Amino acid sequence: MNPQSQKNADTVKNSIALIKSFVDFEKTTADLETIQKKTEDLNFWDNAEEAVSLMKEKDRLLTLIEPVKYLEGKLNDTVGLLELAEAENDEKLTKELMEAFEVLVDESVTIQIETLLSEKHDAANCFVEVNAGAGGTEAQDWAEMLARMYSRWAEKKGYKVEITDKNDGEEAGVKSITLRIQGKKAYGWLKKESGVHRLVRISPFDSNARRHTSFASVFVMPEIDDDIKIEINDSDLRIDTYRASGAGGQHVNKTDSAVRITHVPTGIVVSSQVDRSQHRNREIALNMLKSKLYAKRLKEQEDAAKATNVKTDIAWGNQIRSYVLQPYQLVKDLRTGIEKGNTNAVLDGDISDFLEGAIAQQKHE
Repeated sequence: MNPQSQKNADTVKNSIALIKSFVDFEKTTADLETIQKKTEDLNFWDNAEEAVSLMKEKDRLLTLIEPVKYLEGKLNDTVGLLELAEAENDEKLTKELMEAFEVLVDESVTIQIETLLSEKHDAANCFVEVNAGAGGTEAQDWAEMLARMYSRWAEKKGYKVEITDKNDGEEAGVKSITLRIQGKKAYGWLKKESGVHRLVRISPFDSNARRHTSFASVFVMPEIDDDIKIEINDSDLRIDTYRASGAGGQHVNKTDSAVRITHVPTGIVVSSQVDRSQHRNREIALNMLKSKLYAKRLKEQEDAAKATNVKTDIAWGNQIRSYVLQPYQLVKDLRTGIEKGNTNAVLDGDISDFLEGAIAQQKHE
């Protein structure tokens, strides 16, 4: 093969080796074979609960193994065809296969990142909560900008986004906003976004056009499913209803459909006003509460220094990423060192480089 094709082949091989290492390929393959033998037993479905659990585990193991087999198959086919094309001096086919190799390299990198998203709950939908911090109206506007950034990123990936709760600012922006993002591995992609985000810009709210620094916190939690048991006593809940906010006019909700739930033992407060139905909003709020309680449980199990879903002071010293719009334009992740100069693109949802960098880094934490 020519040098460029050999380089591409080596890149794909390295990705395959890393993926195998991430998923402990030999053990995973052996575990899958063990489950497969159990499913072939005539009495397999006698214990339905255990059978369903094993089938879910089988599906999980397949998602780890199949990408490796796919890449190995594509690599072998592409190398074989390319060597044949070069031997026959078929320039047109050689060019097409070299282009296909470039695509395969990109695929291998994407699959490598996707493979890292195989931890518990990574496949789940998620809630993204954004809270304005120090900075008043500036911070509230910044919080809304961040929510839009995540919404745009999710929409580009084909995810479904809905606002489950929103507390508008006095003049502009939001004091807080919660997004529910539904899509394959939504939580896995966004879980490292928890932390404080810092904005530096010329304030559009300052008549003297001075530069301001604003902060907002992001808190990402998985939407838990029925497999996870979170016990909540009704006596521990304080449930309030209120009129959902709106833009005014004929669209104002004239009934107390919004629901706010306070978990008294922990002080956790959640609310939902996404639906016209109070019953539906109560269901969504309870789901959010379970997610927050579960996130709290996970945090307590982690080492404090490594916890990512910790709510700290929303101000100096706690930021994970800085977005500088003035006097120069630069977005820099303070954990990975990744930088992007096209701030407009970032704020329009072009954050995949930051997400991939943070995900890749987690293997070294």
